[in-house]
Amino acid sequence: MKQTSDVLFQDKRLGFFLYLVVEAFMFATLFATYIIFTPPSVGANPSEVYELRTVILTSVFLLSSSGTLLIAESGLEHWNLKKIWIGIITTFLLGAVFMGLEIHEFYKYTHEGFTITMNNFLSSFYVLVGLHASHVAFGLGWMILLMVQLKQQKLPKALFIEKHKIFNYYWHFVDVVWVMIILIVYAPYLF
Repeated sequence: MKQTSDVLFQDKRLGFFLYLVVEAFMFATLFATYIIFTPPSVGANPSEVYELRTVILTSVFLLSSSGTLLIAESGLEHWNLKKIWIGIITTFLLGAVFMGLEIHEFYKYTHEGFTITMNNFLSSFYVLVGLHASHVAFGLGWMILLMVQLKQQKLPKALFIEKHKIFNYYWHFVDVVWVMIILIVYAPYLF
């Protein structure tokens, strides 16, 4: 059965990996833009804007969510519903806290006068980090859909497992992008 389902879903996996490659190029372009415009010649510098506490908190919550997703992945191997539920709910909650912290970070920065129109550095920062946040928000919606499908149990197990695996690729990709944001955007100005 596993071999048959692998053949059935091979094209979907390939298509999704191609999608992730396109996303990687888009993020690479935004990282390059950020690097070109940072530090700015006028306006606020990153060291004036970023706060270490926020970066640490957001990172702990988002990167932990990849670990909790492994619990769900482990549950999928033997169709252990308890592990699947614990993993996906915990991952969702950690991702939701990350989103709340990111929204608060943007809110705080703009209320301190660090707006998207201040300079090219802040414009590139908001676009890059904001696009990443939109990917997290999309992932949260995707997890809700997975939870609804799991609760209804109308999908064949093999199809649900495959949908969950594809989601795992997406979520781990989003976490890798966050690590790159930490290293390229925040770390040079906080450490």
